[in-house]
Amino acid sequence: MAIPRLTSLLRIRKLAKSDWLVATIGFVLTLFFLSFFFDPTSDSVPSVDRITSQPDLVKLTLSSKAKEREAFCLDGSLPGYHFHKGSGSGSKSWLVHLEGGGWCSSIASCSARAMTMLGSSTYFEDEVDFQGVLSSDPSQNPEFFNWNRVKIRYCDGASFAGRPEAEFKNGTRLFFRGQLIWEAIIDELLSMGMSDAKQGILTGCSAGGLATLIHCDYFRDHLPKDAAVKCVSDGGFFLNVPDVLGHPTMRSFYHDVVNLQGVNKSLDQNCVAKTEPSKCMFPQKFLNNIKTPVFLVNPAYDFWQIQHVLVPASADLDKSWAKCRLNIKECDAAQMKVLHGFRSSLMDAIGKFHQNKAGGMFIDSCYTHCQTLMSATWHSPTSIRIENKTIAESVGDWYFNRKPVKLIDCPYPCNPSCYNLNFT
Repeated sequence: MAIPRLTSLLRIRKLAKSDWLVATIGFVLTLFFLSFFFDPTSDSVPSVDRITSQPDLVKLTLSSKAKEREAFCLDGSLPGYHFHKGSGSGSKSWLVHLEGGGWCSSIASCSARAMTMLGSSTYFEDEVDFQGVLSSDPSQNPEFFNWNRVKIRYCDGASFAGRPEAEFKNGTRLFFRGQLIWEAIIDELLSMGMSDAKQGILTGCSAGGLATLIHCDYFRDHLPKDAAVKCVSDGGFFLNVPDVLGHPTMRSFYHDVVNLQGVNKSLDQNCVAKTEPSKCMFPQKFLNNIKTPVFLVNPAYDFWQIQHVLVPASADLDKSWAKCRLNIKECDAAQMKVLHGFRSSLMDAIGKFHQNKAGGMFIDSCYTHCQTLMSATWHSPTSIRIENKTIAESVGDWYFNRKPVKLIDCPYPCNPSCYNLNFT
């Protein structure tokens, strides 16, 4: 099942480096979710039988409202989602997850993306396994297992924020309609019972984690006023930092994404009024403007950001970072100093948010990326813990107002429960 996706995503390697670096997140995440490259030298690595359970397969639904709204994937196909109906005490509660998978910033990269499941529903699986925060197994997902759970597929390449006004009128058949996809599917879910929700969570991973922050208040505004609505962003706090050569790799990339797909109108307008719009793709610029309570799940040593923002291939032509980028245990003292500096940048970026009484956070010191979609990292006997709390327990304590949750791990390598990914 994984081979077609990996094959199609490998085509992205033909793109210019600036496009490929960020577009490859889909490829990296595929490896992460399907293979889970744990550090074989770590004592915390679980055996397969300890993290594997019966698949919780949920069928694909193509959006019934998308066609009338002209809300299309990059290639013009209909967007879709997977819906698992809630039961019992969770029948009036909704958890909506936004899939991640990078961005595209040029006609070439978006055209390549349109030939994969990150740009076309033609390549979507008929069923996907609901794990982690989407699982219906109470041992893996103790707080939300019986909620209505939805996974919205990602096929636009701009964190569900592109707009059709930016489309080319010269015969180029690319549809920049992420914002319309978001609105159409949310309206569809409202008609399916979400309009009567008593509780709601919007969450997402990576580019979907960024989309969660972009659309958090929209989600809140479209659910009942008396519903308890909050947002959980997983691996979506991307930093506006230069790479190791001092180049603004990520900022330049976001600039191209915003300009190509007309994303500026979907971003926080208070931010856009004060600065260049693409800077408002970085959560540090708009997080504190979000009115709805937000929880951040983020590794301080986010492998994707280290490999593509801090030390992209274009900044490592002599390959001096090659081993370190693949395995944090291979980093020398000077390189670790740079990585600790990256962690310090994250601490600075979330400093004001840390004072937000309604907000929550789980910032661990692991070399990983998304952590809510795998039961092994979300909630299991061997999951990452801070102050003896799993991510699931921490999010639950925060969502249900049992206690404030502002968990920040000590610097690497202090936490023995970490899953540090090893790509060697």
